[in-house]
Amino acid sequence: MSRRPAASEPAYDRRSLRMVREQILDRGIDEPRLLEAFLAVPRHLFVDEALTARAYGDTALPIGAGQTLSQPYIVARMLQLAAPRPGQRVLEIGTGSGYQAAVLARLGAEVFTVERQALLGRRARENWARAGVIGIAQKVGDGTLGWAQDASFDAIVVSAAAPAVPAPLLRQLAPGGRMIVPVGSAVRQVLKRLTRTADGARVEDFDTCSFVRLIGRAGFDA
Repeated sequence: MSRRPAASEPAYDRRSLRMVREQILDRGIDEPRLLEAFLAVPRHLFVDEALTARAYGDTALPIGAGQTLSQPYIVARMLQLAAPRPGQRVLEIGTGSGYQAAVLARLGAEVFTVERQALLGRRARENWARAGVIGIAQKVGDGTLGWAQDASFDAIVVSAAAPAVPAPLLRQLAPGGRMIVPVGSAVRQVLKRLTRTADGARVEDFDTCSFVRLIGRAGFDA
């Protein structure tokens, strides 16, 4: 009978170290806190057991329901741009496997996360329990509408592609807050950072990318 790998085993610790060094640090992301958070979260516990050998590779992985766990660099890049600090309130749109929320929690953020699909929401909770992650607030619903009852947020990270910046999410940003969102077609997007200002938002464009579609009232149609 196969055995689910433990949260920390020498083989996976080595793979995690190599992932951080080659895929994140060597590509210019060198914030010590961020690197430490990626080392501390066992990525192999956030994929299906059959994919654990590929968990630390430089690729996105399927997590069911037509969704994916983004490659490590993309997760690190989005969190680098969001720049969450300990104690700040961060809203994640698209819980997926729960991996990114776990990294955010390790960074000391107060994490709120919304997932459209109940199956993935349940699996994420199971993954957090396996990895020993606690304190994440999660709900199932239309992520394009955010989490209005608990707004505002110091950072919002959208882990799916939007055809335009979802207006409800922008309204839920605190003054000076940052939203990271891939915007574009269903095939290709630009990773944008919007910083909330007194008269709207300052918009910066960064990397081109390819995410699954953000489905919802302020996103793509199903």
